[in-house]
Amino acid sequence: MSTQDTQTTIPDVLPLIPLRDLIVFPNLVVPLFVGRERSINALEEAMRNDHLVALVTQKAAEIQDPGPDDIYDIGCVVSILQELKLPDGTAKALVEGRQRFRVLEYLESDPHFSVRIELIDEPAEADVETQALMRTLVGDFERASELGKPIPQEVLMAANGIEEPGRLADFVAFHLSLKVDEKQEILEATEAKLRIVKTADFLHKELEILELGSKIQSRVKEQMSKTQREYFLREQLKAIQQELGQYDEVQAEMDEYREKIAAAKMSEVVEEKALKELSRLEKMPQAAAETSVIRTYLDWLIGLPWANEDDEKLDLIAAQEILDEDHYGLEKVKERILEYLAVHKLTDHMRGPILCFVGPPGVGKTSIGKSIARSLGRQFIRVSLGGVRDEAEIRGHRRTYVGALPGRIIQSISQAGTRNPVFMMDEVDKVGADFRGDPTSALLEVLDPEQNSSFQDHYLEAPFDLSNVMFITTANLLDTIPPALRDRMEIIHFPGYTEDEKLHIATRYLVPKQVKEHGLSPSKLVIDGSALQEIIRRYTREAGVRGLERSIAAICRQVARKVVEGKKGKTSVTVRTVHKYLGPAKFTFGLAEKSDEVGVSTGLVWTEVGGDVIFIEATIMKGKGSLILTGQLGDVMRESAQAAVSYIRSTAKSLGIDPDFNEKMDIHIHVPAAAIPKDGPSAGITMATAIASALSGRTVHRSVAMTGEITLRGRVLPIGGLKEKLLAAHRAGIETVLIPKDNVRDLELVPSHVQEEMEIIPVESMGDVLKRALEPAKKTGH
Repeated sequence: MSTQDTQTTIPDVLPLIPLRDLIVFPNLVVPLFVGRERSINALEEAMRNDHLVALVTQKAAEIQDPGPDDIYDIGCVVSILQELKLPDGTAKALVEGRQRFRVLEYLESDPHFSVRIELIDEPAEADVETQALMRTLVGDFERASELGKPIPQEVLMAANGIEEPGRLADFVAFHLSLKVDEKQEILEATEAKLRIVKTADFLHKELEILELGSKIQSRVKEQMSKTQREYFLREQLKAIQQELGQYDEVQAEMDEYREKIAAAKMSEVVEEKALKELSRLEKMPQAAAETSVIRTYLDWLIGLPWANEDDEKLDLIAAQEILDEDHYGLEKVKERILEYLAVHKLTDHMRGPILCFVGPPGVGKTSIGKSIARSLGRQFIRVSLGGVRDEAEIRGHRRTYVGALPGRIIQSISQAGTRNPVFMMDEVDKVGADFRGDPTSALLEVLDPEQNSSFQDHYLEAPFDLSNVMFITTANLLDTIPPALRDRMEIIHFPGYTEDEKLHIATRYLVPKQVKEHGLSPSKLVIDGSALQEIIRRYTREAGVRGLERSIAAICRQVARKVVEGKKGKTSVTVRTVHKYLGPAKFTFGLAEKSDEVGVSTGLVWTEVGGDVIFIEATIMKGKGSLILTGQLGDVMRESAQAAVSYIRSTAKSLGIDPDFNEKMDIHIHVPAAAIPKDGPSAGITMATAIASALSGRTVHRSVAMTGEITLRGRVLPIGGLKEKLLAAHRAGIETVLIPKDNVRDLELVPSHVQEEMEIIPVESMGDVLKRALEPAKKTGH
């Protein structure tokens, strides 16, 4: 249709329908859905007249009832080819674009928009430059189709047949994935050449996106095609072998390995290594010796919990109840676990803590680990490192060795079947080193939160993440743990139990446990509190409760035998009948000595089994001033004895001692239990007291015990292990304890009832010690 014909057939006043998210171009047929009342009225008005309506797009699609200011000025006059009224009151129309127009004036808005328009003419001829632009546009349009844009073939053919520049620009723009405002920009470009340039610009951007997408697609396709090709070939080979009856168990085993590797959820690096080993196994003759090595290796890789984790309980109240139910005391340990739980509840990316429990045997270091695992809802693993001297025990052997296996860490994780267990390493202080390496060096990586996220076992030769594991180590002594390893752990000290704590533990835990384990019941055996106290005082002397548990077990065994022999009724064990089951008392409970003696003082020491009471004996003999030391004393203790003698010599006159005693007498200092090595400076004031007593003839109060280092000037220096020493004194029935004044700050750790039941006196000098420990000198008459 010519431009002249269009102008004569299109009136200058038309009903208008505002469109949402749709641009209609001239010479194109599009379906139109009409739903708003004003738009339906405009459509009906057009159908009653010449089937012509003006279509203009809204500036904002979300406006339900647009006004003139919400509608663009330039649109397209269309002919209504078909109209269909739908049951819901809306209408569907098929329209064909006729010509661009500009809105000059809105004449009415009710019952529909009616506008006065101005048609926009455009020349049909094209100069040489415009023709070149048209060819470029058509070429780019075809290129877009080749790069994957879904353009039907008939559309491409139609584009090639269009000779008018403006119509070609409209046609291409309509089939591009442009935004509404971009299509409106092309619609408003009234000059054909400018419209082609704008359309070409939008098409170039589309081509860049398509080319980039094509490159990405090709890379992905290459990677996928290789995997798919291998899969299809393998499936075809399997089918051929089955048809020929040659599909053997070996191939089935390889397929099973491949499925297990895929299901193990390994990291990309580890999975690649596993598939590489599987490929080697497939190509290798089955009779080869190395096939069993590769199979074992693959079994270990597949069996590890690369992604399997226990769901943690993060209920602090429930965790507190579990910890209290299983263990009495140990408040510091329980607080640390609850703190970890609280922080873990606030953040999901928290590394597992690495704790080191240090304390004497039998105080519950290992058993609290099980309770921690139970309170967290995790698996519990325990590995004893006592006597381990080979680094390969930790890191594993390399596969070049015959019978090589992963180290204990990986083996234990595999057995647990989870990557976040509670992992306890017992007796870390007893790890040795020899020509096979130093296991503690291997533990440096395991127990370092910054490194253990990629732990390398020599056997696996692949990184395994240990950062989610909660490591707990136990030790009796810190001295034998290398400083570098000790620095990586959070040290928590376990003190020895007091008599009251032992009595509570025995009543609540040990007796019910042993009664049950020996097939008895409370109706068959009752051990009263006085009997338990007697066992604690006279049949055991320890920091923990293992000896106490053995004594209870001995009673249970004898009662069980009587029950089997036919004894009826209940057996009650009291303080008077304990000796019938356990024999005579093994230890004396009460005061350190039954009477005050000359030359015997009571000291307090700390050992790996807790605190203890020792007696230091001093005697004088005629001689030439020699100092004899016996009782297997270490160098530090020997030097303390020499310092004590020098102090006594320097203050002999004030103590009522002959200043020349060293020229006429020998001094012999003996510490009983000679088979046990002893060392440390804390017995300095005890030895000085014993020497002063022996030389002056003044007795030492039997109810006074003491601990402290002595200097040549008689100053009393602080010592370690005060809590354990005071617990030992309390257990032995000591009434008064002399401690260095600088150790007063450590009394916070001592149970309050221990402080109340003993007189604890801080001292600064040896003069204060002798005033408290020795009986007053007898006054001589004149």
